[in-house]
Amino acid sequence: MAMRWFNRPKPKEIWEEPVAEPIGDIEVAHRIRDICRSAADSAAKAGAPGGKDQQHEFQRYESGARAAMETAMKIGDDLLRDTAVRQIIDLCLTADDIRTARILFRAIQAPSIREEVLRDHPLLGQYTT
Repeated sequence: MAMRWFNRPKPKEIWEEPVAEPIGDIEVAHRIRDICRSAADSAAKAGAPGGKDQQHEFQRYESGARAAMETAMKIGDDLLRDTAVRQIIDLCLTADDIRTARILFRAIQAPSIREEVLRDHPLLGQYTT
């Protein structure tokens, strides 16, 4: 009876679940938020000292961030997309992935969101030219 527990299939990550129907911008933004929340624990472990050695956690973070970025490209509303990108930046910086966060920061167009990101993460201001 106990052996069944070990043979149980691994549950799918939220970003691996198929989206059955076309969804609107707000639903896409909610999905990105859920992806970022789900990958946040792995990002924290990957961003901790020596965390890059935890290959599984770093791969899980990268997979979630990649799925969130691909999903964000589907948002038509600029402000909503910038808000979603801001959430992905927070995820990247939790994992100490400054390179990806810088790239995403440059994609934000709304001045208010850019200022908010810089207020929360002044490190990104050093790289804007």
